[in-house]
Amino acid sequence: MSRVTILMLSVNEAPLLRHSLPAACAQGADEVVVIDNACTDATPELCERYGARRLRLTRRRGYAAAMNAGIAACGGDWILWCNADCVLEPGFLEALRPHLYSPTLGAVVPRLMRATGMEPQDRLDELDAAGLTIDRRRRKGLVGHGLPPERFSRTGPVFGGDGACVLYRRECLDECAIGLEVLDEDMGLWATDADLAWRAQLLGWEARYEPRAVAWHKRFSSPSTRASVDAAHLRLQFRNRLLMIVKNETAVGFLRSWPSILGSEVLALSWAVLRERFLLGAYLDVLRGLPAARRRRRWVQSHHRAAKRGRTVAARRGRGGEGRRRGGRSTAPPFGMLPPGPPAPVNDLPEAEPAADRTQPAG
Repeated sequence: MSRVTILMLSVNEAPLLRHSLPAACAQGADEVVVIDNACTDATPELCERYGARRLRLTRRRGYAAAMNAGIAACGGDWILWCNADCVLEPGFLEALRPHLYSPTLGAVVPRLMRATGMEPQDRLDELDAAGLTIDRRRRKGLVGHGLPPERFSRTGPVFGGDGACVLYRRECLDECAIGLEVLDEDMGLWATDADLAWRAQLLGWEARYEPRAVAWHKRFSSPSTRASVDAAHLRLQFRNRLLMIVKNETAVGFLRSWPSILGSEVLALSWAVLRERFLLGAYLDVLRGLPAARRRRRWVQSHHRAAKRGRTVAARRGRGGEGRRRGGRSTAPPFGMLPPGPPAPVNDLPEAEPAADRTQPAG
């Protein structure tokens, strides 16, 4: 049976862990690991109380660097990333387990529901995210944010998972790592999940949405909370979106979508000039980050070309020990992909043919 580790990050987030850590520890995972990012609060005591292994970082690190340290220290064939502000429903992990045996599946994406706090009475009857997508403009979006959960109630393929809560195959993370970095530490926080999802698609890994796995998420930044996000975070989001495109965009993909991409960037520049001038500094930030982004781009594009040619990207060991190849399937990212919508109403289904009368005697 595949081994699953739950990986959580705390940055002085003991008040959140009081709710999310016991829910994680009750899932029956092989291990629960909490990254103690130089915390000075009750994080160590909570880990001891609920039986989680604590990974102590003596120096405060950014989100991507802290998560990379946690991934490197974890065992398990699959790693469930779970933010401290995300509470897993009972049976969450069991709902994901049937998907763990698909050899081309790199990530399983749960249904995240919106919450305004960590208590049950703070939960809303609307989606936080049914995964993430990157559209033809190369803009990240939370699938279904703010919509009724019934809109995305069936399992199916999706572009990728939101970093707040997503289950990744260890082999996928190892293949996507550039050097020792699974998440780009130059990006820090925003869009690192979308960047990884795009990279995984380029290397031939699939992601699948499972709505039966439910978690409640108190999101810091979303389309519905953008007005409360400070300028520094918005500028970082703006910068990281552009760096993500620099690293992952392919020539073929750009030729197919260039009107949408360029049109979107003209509108973004106009918005920055007319409404949020602090965003203009993000263009200078991109220029400073270009050398490192171009080095990463060379790695991403060379590995994408290898996958596209059908070369062995990594030996996938089956139960019999033989390796498999992923080269036969498409490595073109499915931009704009959404999980399946609700089933068709019964009245809209085609009528079945009348059943034969099996009670009549044979002729």
